[in-house]
Amino acid sequence: MQSETPLPRWFTDLLAHRRWVRRTRPFAHVYVRDVFEPRFYARLAAEYEQVRAERPQLFGKVANNYGASGVSLSELRDGPLEVFVSRAWHDLIAGVVGVTDVTGDVEGSVHHHPPDSPRGWPHSDLAPAWFGSRAPAKEAIALPDPAVDLKKGTRAAGVEARELVRAVAVLFYFGNPDWQPGDGGETGLYSAIGGPNPEPAIFVPPLNNSMIVFECTPRSWHAFAGGNTAVRNSVVMWLHQPRELAVRRWGGAGIAEW
Repeated sequence: MQSETPLPRWFTDLLAHRRWVRRTRPFAHVYVRDVFEPRFYARLAAEYEQVRAERPQLFGKVANNYGASGVSLSELRDGPLEVFVSRAWHDLIAGVVGVTDVTGDVEGSVHHHPPDSPRGWPHSDLAPAWFGSRAPAKEAIALPDPAVDLKKGTRAAGVEARELVRAVAVLFYFGNPDWQPGDGGETGLYSAIGGPNPEPAIFVPPLNNSMIVFECTPRSWHAFAGGNTAVRNSVVMWLHQPRELAVRRWGGAGIAEW
């Protein structure tokens, strides 16, 4: 685990300091078991269960034709889950992946898949995201502006916004029953998506307190594998980069417009 930015002690004390493994197949990604130390992980899982029990109205459908419901991390800033929208977490993730042009803008949510959720579709996550006009300070982060449509940038007259593109994706698994092979609910990573029924090259299991992190590229294809025999819960989030830099690197055609 490496980061170019010195991280505060309060934050590093939350981490388990286990090996963060870099993999190249089928595309570059980092896989981590035991991300957080056990006591803090238990607090994350407990907060999620409390939110599910006491504030179920926060959960809404994530997307059409997708089996998960979710709650934005913007709604979860009064407890342990706020760590995912901290500048320390942002800088750690950016440093590990080696992406230097991220802006401090963060978007994400907690996803809940009920048992036997349908399989998702392969996608790269290299997609636009619109944020408010004011960029965050170097030590801060910015969350989506409710006055600006996150995907399309639609907004009232006089409201200014910035068009960014997703740069880094994070999937952190937590609050799940003990997982065994055959239980389903993995994240599939694809080497190619040509043909009518592409199959993942590898499957990432939804083991509690584990995580996958990768740079969003035109070939970072992944999908929820479905077939889960129990619930699957995860934090799904993105760091962002200016659109002009993404176009310069990947070309405009590589960005998946909504």
